[in-house]
Amino acid sequence: MSNFMDRFGEIFAMLMSPLWNHPDRMQKVSRFLMRCFIAMMVIGILVWLSQHPVFVLKQIQVEPVAGQTLQHINKSVVKRQVLETVQGNFFSVRLEDVKRGFESMPWVRHANVRRVWPNGLIVSIEEQKPFGTWGGAESHTLINNHGEIFAGRISEVNDDVRLVDFHGPEDAGKEVMSLYEKANNWFKPWGAEVTSLALTERYAWHIKLSNGMKVEFGRDEESSDKTLTEERVARLFKYWPQVQEKWSNRIDAVDLRYANGFAVHLASASVKKNDVDGKKSELKQ
Repeated sequence: MSNFMDRFGEIFAMLMSPLWNHPDRMQKVSRFLMRCFIAMMVIGILVWLSQHPVFVLKQIQVEPVAGQTLQHINKSVVKRQVLETVQGNFFSVRLEDVKRGFESMPWVRHANVRRVWPNGLIVSIEEQKPFGTWGGAESHTLINNHGEIFAGRISEVNDDVRLVDFHGPEDAGKEVMSLYEKANNWFKPWGAEVTSLALTERYAWHIKLSNGMKVEFGRDEESSDKTLTEERVARLFKYWPQVQEKWSNRIDAVDLRYANGFAVHLASASVKKNDVDGKKSELKQ
């Protein structure tokens, strides 16, 4: 007990004794205070510099990503809009906010923003590449080849760009694009391309080909058996020569929703009675 009291007394005496009676402790405290002072000075200088007018953002350089040219984005208009809305200077501007601002503009798919000393920004823009219309020509909505829907008008698209006509639920862009790619590959043997594709709210779908024929698929792609539609397309190609031999080029629609065959629709209104009887019937295996 006495040892504890002696030790406690030493510690208490050390704490209560003046700091100047301990030169080594004085040196440590002095060095600590000096470091704090220098750090505060540096922070103060940086804050002062950051508020200097020379660092106010004055230049924004807008450029396309490698391999692209900007066809639908007016650089001068975009730069003016950003300079009017951006907050902060070279040091304080939030690049993520600037990025989001650019990507909210029509025809901008992605934007990358970086600082340029002492008062500028460089913005690299990936412009949207329209692949088709979404919801009709008057909907002011387009879709790119990634299945992403964006705001745009057909009148803004170059005349040499052939747009596919897509319809579907608002959140089904990627699904519709996937179906398009499959169907386009399926009908390559006919030398035909998909010109329109519609997906209903119940996920039944149909396409129209460049040769004018419409093909109805139903809801097979929604089922667990993903190969079912491919099998029906294969059946169509297998029996197509027989169909062509009987009805030549008068078929304008094919219905593949049948389990064991398919139905055809004849375009001609004046057909023979046996054709009328047969055009709605199933072609069995």
